[in-house]
Parts: sequence; structure tokens; C-alpha cells
Amino acid sequence: MSIREWPEGERPREKLLALGPEVLSDAELLAIFLRVGVPGRSAVDLARDLLLEFGGLRQLLEASRERFCAARGMGDAKYVQLQATLELSRRHLASQLARGEALTSPTLVRAYLASQLRHLGHEEFAALFLDTQHRVIRYESLFRGTLDSASVYPREVARRALELGAGALILAHNHPSGVAEPSDADRRITERLREALGLFEIRVLDHFVVGDGEVVSFAERGWL
Repeated sequence: MSIREWPEGERPREKLLALGPEVLSDAELLAIFLRVGVPGRSAVDLARDLLLEFGGLRQLLEASRERFCAARGMGDAKYVQLQATLELSRRHLASQLARGEALTSPTLVRAYLASQLRHLGHEEFAALFLDTQHRVIRYESLFRGTLDSASVYPREVARRALELGAGALILAHNHPSGVAEPSDADRRITERLREALGLFEIRVLDHFVVGDGEVVSFAERGWL
């Protein structure tokens, strides 16, 4: 049966308009993005098939172009559309931070950092540079690769903070393993940075570790 033949209250688009996007399942939201199904499968059926094939929504959204386009009903056009949608989401979060909402909305900070770091297959260390009023100046990736006390340079972080006129920082890095629990090395790096930046009266407000579906805050752990 075509989705057009479903009861109106069960059709994803009509359901979203009536109740809001938050009530839709992953498959229903994906079906709206797909717009159409394939012979013998509605858009919702196809969405369910894709979620099962890829192992979940995140795995589908972060799939390589080759794997995504190899799936039934997919192709370059859908891949381009998906990447544009994801980038719009990231830019929307960035624009909210740029309006100075970072420290009044911890949830927004978490979401933004996760959107920047969670999908990466390598470790990356980044910072949100803030002014003295704790408004965002800029987000920058600073180091990449295996992170330890020898590969993150406090002097370089301090130099960049001074160049930007930052009064505070929020640090962040990801764990490609998916486990967000900070390591002893993470704690040592954070302490070295806090001490080095403190010489210039630049505060480290927090350090977030981004994992798979979880973001751990040093400040919430009482480590800063």
C-alpha cells in the first residue's frame, strides 16, 4: 500500500505537521528525507531497511559515499542532499553559538561539539575560544592524530588564544573508539593547558570528551 493510501494521521509528513518532528521515529523522519520508496517498498519500508542494513541512524548518516550509494534506492543525488542537510545542521548550531548563547545553554555546546567531532575516524583536539564575556570568538581544530601529552602543545594553544584576544576556552576532543570516558592522559593534558593558559589569565572553563552518543564534561566531574 502506498503511503498516500495510509490514514492521514499515520503519514509521516502529516504527522509531523500535526504533532511536530520529535514524535516521529527514525524511520519516519528518514522516509520524509527519502520522499519516495522503491518498487514494492514504501519510503517508510525503505527507511527501515536502510536503518537495519547500516545498523542505525548514525551509521547511515556517517557512511562513506561508496557505501551509501551502493544501498538500494540511494545514489549520488541522495548522498549530496544528505551531506547538505548535515552541514546545514552544523551551521545552524554554529550560528546559535555565534550569538553568544554558548554558556547559557550547555546542551547547545554539547550538541555543537558532538556535531563537529563525533563522526571523525581520528582523534582531533579543538577549542572554542571565548572573549572575556564568554561569548564565542571562534571554534578551531588544533591538533589531530593520537593525542597524548607530547602531541598537544600548550604553547601553541596559548599563542592562538592571545592572537584571538580570548579570555577563556572550552576544550574538546573525540574518542574514535566511541568510549567517552576520559583517560589519565586526557586529564594530564587538561591540567598542563590550564596551568599554561593561566599564566596569561586565560581560563579553561571546561573540557568535553566526545564519544559515541555521549559527551563527558570535566567541569561536571569537578576536575576544573
